[in-house]
Amino acid sequence: MPNQIIYSGKAKDIYATNDEHVILSVYKNQATMLNGVRKETIAGKGALTNHISSLIFERLNAVGVATHFIKRLSETEQLNKKVTIIPLEVVLRNVAAGSFSKRFGVAEGIVLAEPIIEFYYKKDELDDPFINDEHISFLNLASVDDVAHIKKETRRINGYLKAWFAQIGFQLVDFKLEFGFDKDGNIILADEFSPDNCRLWDADGNHFDKDVFRRNLGHLTDVYQVVLDRLQGLNEAVGKE
Repeated sequence: MPNQIIYSGKAKDIYATNDEHVILSVYKNQATMLNGVRKETIAGKGALTNHISSLIFERLNAVGVATHFIKRLSETEQLNKKVTIIPLEVVLRNVAAGSFSKRFGVAEGIVLAEPIIEFYYKKDELDDPFINDEHISFLNLASVDDVAHIKKETRRINGYLKAWFAQIGFQLVDFKLEFGFDKDGNIILADEFSPDNCRLWDADGNHFDKDVFRRNLGHLTDVYQVVLDRLQGLNEAVGKE
């Protein structure tokens, strides 16, 4: 049984373990939008996001990206290294979509000449506002060197993820990452990576991400299952090489 709860979020609950440097993340059957204004329970979602995120983090660990992921324990549980989260949402955009398109009046689907990185201040009561490097320094959220490292690592992660998703028929449109300091003071990738925090389109422009929920395009778990099946197929193909 989990120990004391540390944090209850929109998609996960975080518990302490017997090891002070390890936490238990329990994925919820919950989908939210507009910072939790709309909230629904969707059976099976937690197992899908846990499994997808575990597969992605395993692959990132294998290519030398430092992450908090240790192992998947069960359908909805995984063990992670405990980190001190840097209160920044790091968004990388390969293709114009969502709030980016609305903000700048740019049609969705335009491939950006170079990926664009954006920062958002993780502060629910402020609605996670868009901020820049100078705001980050003013708020003392991270040092100049930390920000440079996060940008470099985010671009490196994007290179891997774009290639992996392309192999299974998806265009990686954009995604959100979170980073934190581990027990040794190193910045490592934390949180999760699933269709909850990225956009995936197929060649026909169909959505395989949380926009299915946001825009009422179908059943969320149906498209998440497709993503999981394809990722598992990719792993099996690599294992046979």
